[in-house]
Amino acid sequence: MPVLSPTSSPTASSPTASSPTWTNERIELLKQHFEAGLTCSEIAADIGVSRNAVIGKLSRLNLTRGRTSDERKLERSLAPRRGTRAVPRLQYEMLATIYGDTDTPVVAGPIDDANRCSLLELSENRCRWPISTPGADDFCFCGNTAPDGQPYCVGHSRLAYRPNSRARVMRG
Repeated sequence: MPVLSPTSSPTASSPTASSPTWTNERIELLKQHFEAGLTCSEIAADIGVSRNAVIGKLSRLNLTRGRTSDERKLERSLAPRRGTRAVPRLQYEMLATIYGDTDTPVVAGPIDDANRCSLLELSENRCRWPISTPGADDFCFCGNTAPDGQPYCVGHSRLAYRPNSRARVMRG
């Protein structure tokens, strides 16, 4: 294995590292092909560089193919039209079946804050709703009773799971 000095690099002896990609001749060919209307792929194949190299060099030389307003209008008319999104009816019906299809507002009672607890005090039947910002001195969890192995108490479940609001959005 050859020993490299601090000033030499492993690519310094390779022929591609010492010859620039964009010689004056290649740049002239690029301009001629661009003016002739060749695509970037065709130019790249003829010059011997990648298509992305051609695109980058054209951009650096500020060579762009401006489109007329007529061309843009034609493109728009040929493009497929986007219709309004259809309501996913099956999904709406499933949600209505599961959660009911009532527009009555959910009664939001106060959430008891007397049972707040730390992470170490949490148990399987206590509400895991975080209070404050993690890492803050006053950070804790709700700690109220969570029914049937749920992660949150009834009050925080109303905040976390809002099925009727989703159904309203889907109908609206």
